[in-house]
Amino acid sequence: MTLAVAVGEAQEERDKLSQQVVNAWTLLEPGLEFGVFSAPILSESGDSLIRILRIHPDQFEFRLLNASATPEREILTAKEWSQRYQLVAAINASMYQTDYLSSVSLMRTKNHVNNPNLSKDKTILAFHPKSSKLPPVMILDRQCENFDEWMPKYTTLVQSIRMISCKGSNVWRHNPEKRWSIAAIGTDKNGGVLFIHSRSPYSTNELNSILLELPIQMGRAMYVEGGREAQLYVNSGSYECELVGTYGMSGLYPYNGARPIPNIVGIVRKQ
Repeated sequence: MTLAVAVGEAQEERDKLSQQVVNAWTLLEPGLEFGVFSAPILSESGDSLIRILRIHPDQFEFRLLNASATPEREILTAKEWSQRYQLVAAINASMYQTDYLSSVSLMRTKNHVNNPNLSKDKTILAFHPKSSKLPPVMILDRQCENFDEWMPKYTTLVQSIRMISCKGSNVWRHNPEKRWSIAAIGTDKNGGVLFIHSRSPYSTNELNSILLELPIQMGRAMYVEGGREAQLYVNSGSYECELVGTYGMSGLYPYNGARPIPNIVGIVRKQ
């Protein structure tokens, strides 16, 4: 593929995204909606749009996939993870260490432990409950839930940095010097799970404020990645998009495709 063709395809994808309905949900299939929302705070760069995939856990199963759980230990982009494992969507699971495999905090499934260490971070994404009486997916918050009590109830755990607390509070201080593209996972007040991506650069405090203002019934949220590694891929069959972070601490990155990442949270349709 020539550079001109690659740039043209990237522009075509951006044009397609810009033509989507703004400030409303578009139904992709039962239990899956995609929303493009105009941020009430304008970014210094980019389109100031927040793109969110809303997932209903009663119709989709969540999966944590780790390169460390495979013999090859191959890291992939969110799109490549989705294609290899037949996922409908995928997003970063969390930030990772310099070995390009291990999460910075606790991360485990029933069959694999990527990082056994519980850190000081205040949120844990929990799914695959051991009892059908429990919510299929939760974001546990140390402010409201006792980790020691709740962690044994779920087989898949992903710990990361809290963005919006169980009290609905923006818990980040504003730091205008730290603005970049962000990927996050949230839950809404109706039990939906949100895969969130902002290509335009914002501080985490700003993005929290935006999410709380948007008409999405925002509940809790946790940070999963920033900068060029922040990714969200969706392919419902009728609709496909790949969102990649383009802004980091040093400003705009030249677009040269998504970067491979070692850990993702993905979804598949329930049978």
